[in-house]
Amino acid sequence: MIQKFSQSGRRERDVVALGIAAAAIILFVGTGGKVLPQIVDAWRGLAERPDTLLSSALLLNIALILIGWNRYKAMNAELGDRRRSEEEARRLAQIDPLTGCYNRRSIGPAMAELLADAQSEGRALAVILVDLDNFKQVNDLNGHNIGDVVLTETSDRMGDILPPDALLARLGGDEFAAAIAYDPVLPGKVEHLASLLIERVAQPIEVRDTVIEITMSVGIASSVNLVNPVDAEVSTRLIHKADIAMYQAKKMGKNRFFWFDPAMEQELRFRNELESGIRKGIARGEFVPFYEQQIDLETGELVGFEMLARWLSPEMGIVGPDIFIPIAEEIGVVAEMSEKLMEQAFEDAKRWDPRLTLSVNISPVQMRDPWFAQKLLKLLLQHNFPPSRLDIEITESALHDNVGLVRSMITSLRNQGVRVSLDDFGTGYASLSQLRSLPFDRLKIDRSFIRELNSGGEGSQLVDAIISMGNGLKMPITAEGIENEAVLEMLRKMGGLKGQGYHYGRPEPADLVLTRLHNSGLLSPEEAGTAERLPRPIRGNHAV
Repeated sequence: MIQKFSQSGRRERDVVALGIAAAAIILFVGTGGKVLPQIVDAWRGLAERPDTLLSSALLLNIALILIGWNRYKAMNAELGDRRRSEEEARRLAQIDPLTGCYNRRSIGPAMAELLADAQSEGRALAVILVDLDNFKQVNDLNGHNIGDVVLTETSDRMGDILPPDALLARLGGDEFAAAIAYDPVLPGKVEHLASLLIERVAQPIEVRDTVIEITMSVGIASSVNLVNPVDAEVSTRLIHKADIAMYQAKKMGKNRFFWFDPAMEQELRFRNELESGIRKGIARGEFVPFYEQQIDLETGELVGFEMLARWLSPEMGIVGPDIFIPIAEEIGVVAEMSEKLMEQAFEDAKRWDPRLTLSVNISPVQMRDPWFAQKLLKLLLQHNFPPSRLDIEITESALHDNVGLVRSMITSLRNQGVRVSLDDFGTGYASLSQLRSLPFDRLKIDRSFIRELNSGGEGSQLVDAIISMGNGLKMPITAEGIENEAVLEMLRKMGGLKGQGYHYGRPEPADLVLTRLHNSGLLSPEEAGTAERLPRPIRGNHAV
């Protein structure tokens, strides 16, 4: 308000000053024609001095004219400054201040103009969208200043590779978009350019003695076959399609590109529906624990259960963890989901025979939380569940993020009585030195190796080697994926193993587990002392 008021007052003063100057000029014309000849004649001695009042009025007119002229020049200078400031503000509004590229707001009109020029020449427009993989980790580990250097270096490298008439924009964060005109009969040129971008841009960047490894995912969309390619929103549509293709590239691995395909859009729509369903499902309690039996292979006795998550979706029925766990990890809700599942599992397991153990899978995402061990111990305390009955299972991939943090958490949990197993052993890159240095209680051989036992040869030798290594490290072994009697007999001969798999039955919901334990006399004393009361069936009440 103050700024507006002061500008208004200044405009009023300018009008008054110019009005006075204009009046002075009029007076000068009126009086100057009479007084000036008198002054000249008086100076030559041909006449008396003119009237003093008229002379003073003339001088005042001249002074006012000079004042008006100075104000006019000042106003012109001020208008010029204001015009230059507006042009600079307009330029800054169109340019990303960090990289000097177009920004998200300005790339649209520029792209529409480039498309119009391309169409007039019989060419098409390709949008190449580039996303740096795991850039958040670069910022988190090295700071935003180094992250900014990585972004500017990336834009510089892209600018060096793109054709002179191409457009380059930073859409925000670590996402860039390039637009190029190309011959639609030669899409290979666009693919070559995308490959070149990956080859030259995705190279290490050295910043202050720190080497930052860069990988990228690239999506490409074309204006060919685009419905209504002269639409005002064409740039938004092309960027959206390239973005979908980029996510496909990211899903399939690093440093690769994909062209947009309509099927990708359908898949993304399904993915978005899954994300929404997962969030709602957690709040509604749709994720429930199912339990797979764990057996002592020598005695055939039931020794415990592994808790496996299932989604009782109202739309899709019973959904397995291979569908929803990766998405829950990506959208950051896996910890909340896991906590709710463990709370249910602790309450279920309290109704079992106290000798039966409970195994729970822990996501690598949860292992990145330095407070995970404390949160788990707090849950055990809240539900009065004995830590000695709990066995958490972590995969080899969790070891690569931060071995020191994992070691600290494992030690903390084991000190409280919780056992820790290395799950899916053989599928990752755990080294022997890691196995010796990390205090695991048990190794679980991945089901892919167990399935190969029937074929003989390498499958049998690998399993035998893992068991021998476990024996050497004094680590008990559990074999996953036992599906028939033949495999079971081979494992029994290898000695001293626990096992699980569909040969013993599929994972079951809590009520069917209670029925099984009731029939086997393996309920807790409190549960066994109760009348023949079993829990009410849950939705989808069957093993899966």
